[in-house]
Amino acid sequence: MSETLMVSITIFTLATFIGIEVISKVPPLLHTPLMSGSNAISGITVVGSILSAGEGHAGLSVILGMIAVIFATVNVVGGFLVTDRMLGMFKKEKSGKTDNNAA
Repeated sequence: MSETLMVSITIFTLATFIGIEVISKVPPLLHTPLMSGSNAISGITVVGSILSAGEGHAGLSVILGMIAVIFATVNVVGGFLVTDRMLGMFKKEKSGKTDNNAA
């Protein structure tokens, strides 16, 4: 196995463990702001994966780049939908009903 591949696998493994450790320590109150911030990072991932898929080097490179584009896009769209839904919970409802408990 080449040294470059071994270093890449090591970095990926360490990043995975550190990511799990960091995310598990986030309190539920901060999940929505964290999701908004991670959407920006996922947007950068979409751009990088498009560049990777568009290079056109080998067949496997293009396939993995295309899979990365799909997963990153799903992550961005899903993140924005969840964030929008969470923020919608804080909006006041507009209704024409009168309050029966008002004096």
